[in-house]
Amino acid sequence: MTNRPRLSKLDINREPMARQVTRALRQAIVTMQLAPGEMLSEQDLAQRFGVSRSPVREALIKLSEAGLVRVLPQRGTQVVKISKAAVEDGRFIRAAVESAVVREAALKATPVMLAELNASLSRQKKVQRSASTEEFLALDEEFHRLLAETAGRPSAWRMIEDIKPQMDRVRFLDMAKALPRHAVLAQHIVIVDAIKAQDPVAAEQAMQQHLSEILRSLPELAAQYPDLFEAEAEASPEALSA
Repeated sequence: MTNRPRLSKLDINREPMARQVTRALRQAIVTMQLAPGEMLSEQDLAQRFGVSRSPVREALIKLSEAGLVRVLPQRGTQVVKISKAAVEDGRFIRAAVESAVVREAALKATPVMLAELNASLSRQKKVQRSASTEEFLALDEEFHRLLAETAGRPSAWRMIEDIKPQMDRVRFLDMAKALPRHAVLAQHIVIVDAIKAQDPVAAEQAMQQHLSEILRSLPELAAQYPDLFEAEAEASPEALSA
């Protein structure tokens, strides 16, 4: 995890540089190419991307707002360690939003949208064993984005993208194993079956179950990779007696 990350090449004709740098750095942080606790240099990143320091600075501000880095005065910018509290908060908000999304999807799904969801499941089945963790997670994101589009709520997915980066790092660690991928796919199938049946209650229950899995894996991963997680602050005697 200490190797220099494979930062993506930027395309000057595609979109603003700062947005591309933000996406590339976020991906590197989520996939542990930039490890929790690692210090980042604006100048070094600018050289590696082949851009000025301005888009790098803007990207680091965005990542700070997302809770992935913190600026240390006189020292630089540091990739934050994974916060269990932030993961749990993100999951709580995401579950509330996506439960509402699948309820609407069950009521609004068209044959075309159902076909797209089925195609997404097929792609997941194809790669669940052989593909890289990054590729499987990309298909997972595609599936959840399609659910929002099926419900006619694309803005809901954009909001979720802003609150889930801490969750993404935990899910990357978990998805490195084959069994969690199999479980995720099985849960996706249950969600789509409920939408096909036009059963909003079953769809919501399936989504709640799906998004609760991270609460099971979170303590296990924190114990397995203690260096990647923030240490839980112990309550002081004063706090306990307050």
